[in-house]
Amino acid sequence: MFKQVELSYAYDALEPHIDALTMETHYSKHHAAYTNNLNAAVEKAGVADKDIVSLLGSLDSISDEALRGAIRNNGGGYYNHNLYFAGLSPNGGGQPDGELAAAIEKDLGGFDAFKDAFGKLGIGRFGSGWAWLSANKEGKLQVSSSPNQDNPIIEGSDYVPILGLDVWEHAYYLKYKNLRADYIQAFYDVVDWKFVAENYKNVKNG
Repeated sequence: MFKQVELSYAYDALEPHIDALTMETHYSKHHAAYTNNLNAAVEKAGVADKDIVSLLGSLDSISDEALRGAIRNNGGGYYNHNLYFAGLSPNGGGQPDGELAAAIEKDLGGFDAFKDAFGKLGIGRFGSGWAWLSANKEGKLQVSSSPNQDNPIIEGSDYVPILGLDVWEHAYYLKYKNLRADYIQAFYDVVDWKFVAENYKNVKNG
């Protein structure tokens, strides 16, 4: 059984950047539904023994088109939201340091250039989707965007997400209405860069 990542903070802990009602609805309704639907679909497809990364990386092996679609959408929603929620912290914000900061400087032109490119991907994603900061086993970084609940793993990339920005309207609309850019700016104030750096190290050393 797949389980939602456990929040290490209260729903209101990210105020004023992300409001409590959005957090509660996002986590206890949207993310819970993705998780429950994923568990139901993998049982029917006979792939409940796979870990989520292997599952999302081998969707073509699921012959039933409806189940494959359900696992893609709900499995993506499960994986993406686990990363998103775990990457937030009331003590977040600022900038990364150490190895991650050096990689951002080398591959993305520095932190300000990263923020600009990452933010533009989030703002420019038409409809619903995600912006990603991802790494590969060589330690190289890239930013990208995916529609719906897709991610680089589903898309067949050798890059693994280490930070995800949810730009579905349910992630910000209660507080920011149609001002997605304001939500993205606030997102940087709660990013847990220590968590992102640990993800980077795990991908690079994995």
